[in-house]
Amino acid sequence: MMAAITAARQGAQVTLMEGGPRLGRKLLVTGNGRCNLGNLKLDSSSYYTQDPGRLEDVLGQFGARDAIDFFQGIGLLVRPKGDYLYPACGQASAVQDALRYELQASGVRQLLSCRAERVRREGRSGEIRVETSQGTFSFDRVILACGGQAAPKTGSDGSGYRLAEGMGHSLIPVVPALVPLKCREPYFKGVAGVRADAAVSLWQGKACVARERGELQLTETGLSGIPVFQLSRVANYILKSQREVEIRVDFLPDYGEEDMERLRLLREPLRKERTVEEYFTGLLHKKLMVLFVKLAGLSPVGAAGKAPGEGLDRVYGLCRDFRVHAVGSGSFENAQVCAGGVPLSEVTEELESLKMPGVYFAGELLDVDAKCGGYNLHWAWCSGYVAAMAAAKKGREDA
Repeated sequence: MMAAITAARQGAQVTLMEGGPRLGRKLLVTGNGRCNLGNLKLDSSSYYTQDPGRLEDVLGQFGARDAIDFFQGIGLLVRPKGDYLYPACGQASAVQDALRYELQASGVRQLLSCRAERVRREGRSGEIRVETSQGTFSFDRVILACGGQAAPKTGSDGSGYRLAEGMGHSLIPVVPALVPLKCREPYFKGVAGVRADAAVSLWQGKACVARERGELQLTETGLSGIPVFQLSRVANYILKSQREVEIRVDFLPDYGEEDMERLRLLREPLRKERTVEEYFTGLLHKKLMVLFVKLAGLSPVGAAGKAPGEGLDRVYGLCRDFRVHAVGSGSFENAQVCAGGVPLSEVTEELESLKMPGVYFAGELLDVDAKCGGYNLHWAWCSGYVAAMAAAKKGREDA
């Protein structure tokens, strides 16, 4: 939609082909229905790609201020919440509607329930032919903005990858990202539903490969929440090469060693007349503390004063260093985005294909994904704008 509006504003005659019955359905599920459409602090460090230099070139052509001006220019009031950008009305549907109304006002021809099946160049005329479920169409320029493979019910079913491969492009392996992780340990049902501020790190052997902090959520099968979402793409790539990856959780990330020692000394008088479970009450969520007591080999109903010191040490240790093992993640159906896709090395800084000139790429189809916080949607706006400006300009030059 961004690409179509931008190209039309540059004077191009634009046809937008949508595989589903309605445009922008995926927008409705972004930001828990509120659509976190961007971030004031944009830089390449919030993104993942195998070609960060090319990514910086593209991001530099359309920034946060450009996104705000664009949306407010089509009637959508944008309001920052911290660094996150949201529609002031708090409705993702308003973003979808504003884009749809602007498409109509821009004179963009819309073909709904029209699935692209193949993109090829006609040898004699040089035209680009798009074979679809509604017939074959010819164009001077084509932009592929098919999405990735996350949340396929909204339309991004991976078909764009097949179109790209049919043009001769390679693919960096695609895995779910921003998705919960499944763990090997059997005791998660007992702590399901617990939420806690925590520092979460991924370990491959003796090396920490990634670290995040935020509200952790424990589920019946493993770990979820923003910090886990941020780490999931890294975990999934490790899981492709080995069977599991270790996750370490610090449930007291603001406490150093001296703080922990002071905490223990303050709590020591409580041991005299309390059970082990009672002694640890108030430290963390009750379900977690009961689990840690059992993992330390102690009885929750045993007298805390008679509990061996090393057992209590193990409980405190689990609060700071709880280790579990990821063996998988949620599926593409559960993922917010995908990692991987068409390498940026196979497109120009204007996102034109190096395999089939005249074809451009935008959005999640490319090897670009990001953390939570509006970065992924900004990539959609930015890449759609850059591809459309280049395609429209080249069309004018050829004319």
